[in-house]
Order: sequence, then structure tokens, then C-alpha cells
Amino acid sequence: MQKFESLTDAVSELREKGYQAEFDAEPFCLYCSDLDMRLNPDEFHVDAIYNFEEIGKPDDNAVVYAISSAHGVKGLVVDPSQAISQHWDFEMAKKLRYQPVTPKP
Repeated sequence: MQKFESLTDAVSELREKGYQAEFDAEPFCLYCSDLDMRLNPDEFHVDAIYNFEEIGKPDDNAVVYAISSAHGVKGLVVDPSQAISQHWDFEMAKKLRYQPVTPKP
């Protein structure tokens, strides 16, 4: 898996590789407003996951998911603070391999 210096670098290079659609992760599916497309967990594949943590700020994590669909659409899901992943149902969390971050005491 490729390592990127920043979230911006990851998004830019993935776009160059054809991941053009912007998906929002909803509790039960991914949604692209530009295409008015909803993808249930069984309709997309996670090609890569990139995690970013701002140095010195372990609570400030971001995740980029590169996904492809059975419909031939490739896109990105960006979770800038891992806030949206807190609202996924079990199937979405399992599909996106969500592992909750345990706060350190």
C-alpha cells in the first residue's frame, strides 16, 4: 500500500488514478450526490484505506477510503475526523473495516 504525506496528497493522487466520485458514508450505504447514487455494502469494494493522524494530536485522525462499485464507478469517502464512522450500522462498519479508536486514559 502506498504511503502519502498528507490527506490532500492522498486525495489528489487517488483522483488521478480514477477515483473521481465523492461519496458520503451514511449509516446504511454510501451516497454520491453528483451521481444520485446509493451503494449498499454489498455493491462496493474497498480498494484501499489510508489513515492520517496529525502529529501531536492523536484525537485528530482522518481516513480516506478508495472504493469501486459493481457499476464501474470509482470514488472516495473521506472521514476527516472519524466522526461519520461512529454512526454506521454493523454492515457498513464491517465492510469499511472500522475499528474504533480507544481513547487513552
